[in-house]
Amino acid sequence: MIKNKIPIAVLLILGLASSCVLVFLGCAKKDIVNLDSRGKNIICFGDSISFGYGVNQGEDYPNALAKLVEYPVINAGLDGDTSCDGLKRIGPQVIDKEPFLVIVEFGGNDFLKKVPKEDTLKNISLMVDKIHAAGAMAAIADISAGMFFREYRVALRKLASEKGAIFIPSILNGIITTPQLKSDFLHPNADGYILVAKRVYRVIYPYLKQNSNLNKGRK
Repeated sequence: MIKNKIPIAVLLILGLASSCVLVFLGCAKKDIVNLDSRGKNIICFGDSISFGYGVNQGEDYPNALAKLVEYPVINAGLDGDTSCDGLKRIGPQVIDKEPFLVIVEFGGNDFLKKVPKEDTLKNISLMVDKIHAAGAMAAIADISAGMFFREYRVALRKLASEKGAIFIPSILNGIITTPQLKSDFLHPNADGYILVAKRVYRVIYPYLKQNSNLNKGRK
């Protein structure tokens, strides 16, 4: 009897493992919209966090990211921008720049200016739609850290999932509570922006690899 039980147990384990694999693959099949993007540039589109407020020119996170990827990286951040401001300039500063992947980072100024969260999410959603219509991948970067901005993190994660965009969580986590990584109460210093770039890279890297494999198969 014992001999019969062992294969059954093994089969049950294998069946469970297979189910997990299928679930994983099912999720993976949703994929990211425009995973096969053939654009030329990674564009960091956002407010002062993308712009690089508080550091010298060249010490911002897009410049740090450029050292980690094989694509040209364009800094399209603008200090003080709200999501509404970003939506107004996305055409000439993003869509017209042959985007391959656009990293969208907005919300901080909306919060400070008491823009309703629903309006912020709507604006970011429209940005993602425009990016996808241009044939590029979109990534939504979340500036939450711990409980700070948590409600935005939850909402942006959901939005990214619904839109088929990459979600980059908590890029400022541990930075805004560490004086050695900040230039003021909120903005990173040069070391902090390097950390932000590494966090962004860690999330987007698998999609860069998948894109490379897809496009190789097209040749």
